[in-house]
Amino acid sequence: MSYDKELVSHKLHRWENYLIHYNLPAWKELPDIGLYMDQVIALLAQYLDFIPVEDQKNKPVTPTTINNYVRLKVMPAPEKRKYYRIHIAYLIMIFTLKQGTSINGIQQLLPASATEEEVRIFYTNYIQRLQDIAVFYVAQTRSAAQGLLEKPQEAKEEAIEDFIIQSILMSGFSHILAEKLLRLRDAETQQVLEQESISDARGARPVTAVPAQEGKED
Repeated sequence: MSYDKELVSHKLHRWENYLIHYNLPAWKELPDIGLYMDQVIALLAQYLDFIPVEDQKNKPVTPTTINNYVRLKVMPAPEKRKYYRIHIAYLIMIFTLKQGTSINGIQQLLPASATEEEVRIFYTNYIQRLQDIAVFYVAQTRSAAQGLLEKPQEAKEEAIEDFIIQSILMSGFSHILAEKLLRLRDAETQQVLEQESISDARGARPVTAVPAQEGKED
């Protein structure tokens, strides 16, 4: 596999610049006039233009996916086929969170029965978190890919694949941790600790980086 190092460096700089300046609309900036499905699709395409589109037949935001979220009660149903501010806020959060967790996880974070005021507060905090994480992520990426960013021609060929693998693994570990923490919602503390004790008693997998007596993680 061969990469143009200058092109990779360009893409990293472009992604970094995009994240630094990326902002989701504030609550009061979301339209509340009642939009039909095609208008919602067009609006979300503008807000979520960072989500990759594989081809025109497999767009990330479609009427089918939105209808499924309503059917699964991940979000409130439209009012007489029209979507208002609260619906747009739900959809923005659902599609951005979907990049890193499951629909079940999103349902736990965003109960469809929340009041509009609860959604407003949650959404306002959410877009600030997204900005904070974007800044943190840019710093982490710059540190991990410093050689590629500053002197791409001097970087080794393997550095690009190493960085890609690192990004995938970081994404995977973050996803796993998020799912583990989501399972603790409304959990019985004693039951969780007992399950961990049982797991520990079974012994650890033969991994040299972890002492055997620590057991495996559930």
